Amino acid sequence: MTLQYRKATLDDLEEIYNLVALAIDTMVQSNILQWDEIYPTKEDFREDIHNNYLYVGLTDGQIAVVYALNQECDKEYENGSWKYPDRPYYVVHRLCVHPDFQHRGIAKQTLLHIESELLQKDIHAIRLDAFTNNPFSLKLYDSLKYSSVGYADWRKGKFYLMEKYF
Repeated sequence: MTLQYRKATLDDLEEIYNLVALAIDTMVQSNILQWDEIYPTKEDFREDIHNNYLYVGLTDGQIAVVYALNQECDKEYENGSWKYPDRPYYVVHRLCVHPDFQHRGIAKQTLLHIESELLQKDIHAIRLDAFTNNPFSLKLYDSLKYSSVGYADWRKGKFYLMEKYF
């Protein structure tokens, strides 16, 4: 499936938030209780757009995937035993595929796209966190050779702190 990636705009906000709400419903049906009405909020995405951190991947004019990318991370990332702590990196936040497009390789394609974009900036590292009770994301990150370097404990449970150098 071909995706066109671009920065998200405020005009995308309703579609993004509807995508996320559908994804939350799908996760709950699979007993993946990672996101809810408290996180992520529409305001989180609005702030990402305002800061130029939010991206969308579109197919046939519809947003199939959304993600935030920046160099910011929560304090809990200090719990990670990062392999190269002094090298520049970016952090992937709120990666979410519309349920209509799940299980088609879109998340993998998107992460490979992010790697390609970062290589153009001479950045060779990505960090992220993955809910320990989300087998789909864990399988994805494992297939792309992400390594677990520690844990963060948040409101919804334990999350792996993960990194990839490429």
